[in-house]
Amino acid sequence: MEISIDNYFRKRYSLFTWRSNTSTINKVILAFFMACITGLMAQVIIPLPWTPVPVTAQTFAVLMAGVVLGRWWGGISQVMYLAVGLLGVPWFAGLTGGYEILLGATGGYFLGFILTAFVMGYVTDKYAQSRNFRPMFGLMFLVNFAFIYIPGLLGLGLWMYMVKGTFPTFLTLISMGLLPFVIGDLVKIGGAAALTKAITPKEEY
Repeated sequence: MEISIDNYFRKRYSLFTWRSNTSTINKVILAFFMACITGLMAQVIIPLPWTPVPVTAQTFAVLMAGVVLGRWWGGISQVMYLAVGLLGVPWFAGLTGGYEILLGATGGYFLGFILTAFVMGYVTDKYAQSRNFRPMFGLMFLVNFAFIYIPGLLGLGLWMYMVKGTFPTFLTLISMGLLPFVIGDLVKIGGAAALTKAITPKEEY
């Protein structure tokens, strides 16, 4: 088989064209597969002693879900991930599952995963110029910190209120739910942006 840069460009264009035009059944299968990847990445955990929110690798999978599956189906993959986990399948961080997760410290982050994947899929599909490294890094940075952390921090604050009876201060909230994750998120965003540049066609599909 011929191996060349032109052949590589043709193959990735054909792959994304296929994924956009394939049957609904295939799209459901792809979305479930991406949900499984998210569950696997969630098991890469670094617990932190001062916060109930652990460092995990699943943000990388969430960002890539929108890129790989596109508008709608990237977000649907994260809906599947959350729904199946709420039914009891233990594929949340630490091999946990069950509906209690939405009432816990990390419940808001899961809702943010869905929003993030939907936005990433929409922008990546609609704007071909976004698929290069620098615009993709900027997009992922904005989407990650806006759409994951805003609902995540709101959920964490509500959980702390239910546990302690008072809302945490803003400094306490961000020190538990945002600041410990910034460096790791920048690494994941950089890796996801680089992978996006490599695998996505720069033409409309």
